[in-house]
Amino acid sequence: MKLFTLIAVMCMGLVQLAFSQEKIEAPRLNTMSYVIAFTAESGITFGFTDYKTSKINFTGKGSLEYYFPSTGNGNVGIRAFAQTGFVGGQDARVPFGNPTSKFSTKMEMYGGGAIYMVNFGEEVYLWAAAGASNLWFYPKDGSGNKLVNYANKVYSNHMLAYNGDVGVRFMLSERISLNVASGIVVGTKDWWDDAQYGASNDYLLNGTVGLTYYIGRDKDTDKDGVIDSEDACPGTPSGTQVDETGCPLDTDKDGVADYLDKCPFTPAKVAVDANGCPLDADNDGIADNIDKCTNTPYGVKVDANGCPLDTDGDGVADYLDKCSNTPAKVSVDSKGCPIDADGDGVADYFDKCPNTPKGEQVDAEGCPMKKEVIVIQTPAEITSLVLNGDTNFEFNKVKLLPTAYAVLDSLVGTMKRHPEYKWEVGGYTDAVGSDNSNKKLSQRRAQVVVDYLVSKGASKRNLKAVGYGETNPLTSNETVEGRSMNRRVEIKLLNK
Repeated sequence: MKLFTLIAVMCMGLVQLAFSQEKIEAPRLNTMSYVIAFTAESGITFGFTDYKTSKINFTGKGSLEYYFPSTGNGNVGIRAFAQTGFVGGQDARVPFGNPTSKFSTKMEMYGGGAIYMVNFGEEVYLWAAAGASNLWFYPKDGSGNKLVNYANKVYSNHMLAYNGDVGVRFMLSERISLNVASGIVVGTKDWWDDAQYGASNDYLLNGTVGLTYYIGRDKDTDKDGVIDSEDACPGTPSGTQVDETGCPLDTDKDGVADYLDKCPFTPAKVAVDANGCPLDADNDGIADNIDKCTNTPYGVKVDANGCPLDTDGDGVADYLDKCSNTPAKVSVDSKGCPIDADGDGVADYFDKCPNTPKGEQVDAEGCPMKKEVIVIQTPAEITSLVLNGDTNFEFNKVKLLPTAYAVLDSLVGTMKRHPEYKWEVGGYTDAVGSDNSNKKLSQRRAQVVVDYLVSKGASKRNLKAVGYGETNPLTSNETVEGRSMNRRVEIKLLNK
């Protein structure tokens, strides 16, 4: 009865210790930290006494353990135990005054000590324990009678003993392990066999097998080194680095774990997407935190600040700029084109007559044009004719002006009188602009003249429209006057 009373008292004390212990903030506690273990085991004993021959006997043992927290592979714990069993032997000498050659001594031990357990993986644990115990022993003969010295109270049948054990535990589940152990009990007196003989005290070896039940042992399901009871993120993928709470590391603190973070060095407090990269609301390739133009339309090219490109630097983005090659420092309108205050088609920055009345025809410099028609003719018939482009066509367009009608009408008379004549209508421009655009403009102006002549009765098959562009200038294109003369339409008689 006293054995079970003692075990119950020790259990209550260790349970109270376990649940009142404030867990320290230690990273990655192993699975035996703060654990209470109950062990029951039985086995055999083999005594070493003053009798020549020792007999194998049996023993039973119960223990209670508590393991302190650890972040390594090993745990230190305290241990309380109770053990009972027998030690026996025989000696043909009928020794030491006893009337029998055999003895059998029952022993009871109650003690405690320290235990150290180290794990190899999560399935196998090696352990060693050392301590001391109060030992009561009851020497008797083979018939159950007290031996002589014990009966005569020559000695006290109570002594201090030293205990040591080593063993291995195989986990059958998270709560139960199978134990195999061996141990030694060394007495501080030499009376286990009712005899005191020789220089050494009695001792015994024992081997046991048993089961241990654990309270508080947690599994590390995700194998991240943090036990489940301490793990705030129990489903962490295998191999992922975690912090002391068992959650994946988030180095830049953006809310996206490092193992998922495609932008692991995002500055503090920057909003990120599911990949951990800074948000880019307008999808221009520049993160919102450095984007100075966060509402750029989709597909528009931007600079390093996330703002639409403005190649000519006029303050109007390229995607809105209708005049993308405006010279530097020229004032422009909302479309990026140079301002034309008088609406004459010539930009203010090179308009030499900025206040031309509305509707007035102007030359390339924005000044009212001199209306003139140059006519080269023979005394009898018109065989060639030159139309100045500035006075006979709308500015930079192909529309024929009424100023050309009279002379063209005169030419139609010659064409009607001589249906056998073949004529070439050639268009020319100055050297401003690209070759391709100038050639197209000259061709269209020549065709407009042909269309007018045909509309007045000239034979279409006798007329050929040719666009010469900026070739065959009459004079230099380096001056305003020269360029004006080179913009023309020439009508030539090819045969008589």
